[in-house]
Amino acid sequence: MLRMRIDPGANHGVGVAFTDRHGGVSTGSLGSFNLGRTDVDEPDAVRTNVSRLASALGVDAVVVCHQVHGDRVWQVTAEDLEHWGPDSVLGDDLAGGRPLEQADAMVTTCHGVALAIRVADCMPVALADPRTGVIAMAHAGRTGFLAGVLERTVEAMRALGATDILGWIGPHICGRCYEVPEEMAEQAAEAAPATAVRTRWGTPGIDLGAGAMAQLESLGVEAVGLDPCTYEHEEFFSHRRDPGAGRLVGAVWMP
Repeated sequence: MLRMRIDPGANHGVGVAFTDRHGGVSTGSLGSFNLGRTDVDEPDAVRTNVSRLASALGVDAVVVCHQVHGDRVWQVTAEDLEHWGPDSVLGDDLAGGRPLEQADAMVTTCHGVALAIRVADCMPVALADPRTGVIAMAHAGRTGFLAGVLERTVEAMRALGATDILGWIGPHICGRCYEVPEEMAEQAAEAAPATAVRTRWGTPGIDLGAGAMAQLESLGVEAVGLDPCTYEHEEFFSHRRDPGAGRLVGAVWMP
């Protein structure tokens, strides 16, 4: 269930976790700990999996957004949480459900709630300033990363008073496995030179993790990579390895 977890008590009061594919109730290629794909999974399975995650993290709620590979940051407020319930993670994939907020990052100063980004090869990036209590979670795939989602997230945190920001990059497809067309690799390297890489097959690739580390450092964020490759390790969901895969999450919270 929790492939990697840093407990708040050992991390200046900030909890960080990244899930794997085990310990849930989803079936088939979504099995078993699918925390996304709400359009194809059984609603009860997603509810159960999210409830298990909330219990494992010790939080009142797990908040997600409708990710669109952009750079918008949603500030989650106490008012938003008043409307958040067990069905909220399903959005309007549940008949009569309230649509999820469209964004690719979330930031909050609320405690007792986990911000969760759902991925299956893209980068989940957790951010926090333990002193001011500002936390954020970003979805940084190729498109969103190059669009500046990490920059926008850091800006949103600083607007809420964050100063000394820490970062954790979670499981994603590595540069050795992220094969792309030559032109796409060149465009990425032009915008973010640290992403330049050749894959294990000797073909053009993109190293999102290296790009994120370099960018976060330039933004004054002290980051670490907790980032095994989702494509290489079958305990993780990988869209590239299995297009029908479920979704893991990266989560950040303060008790």
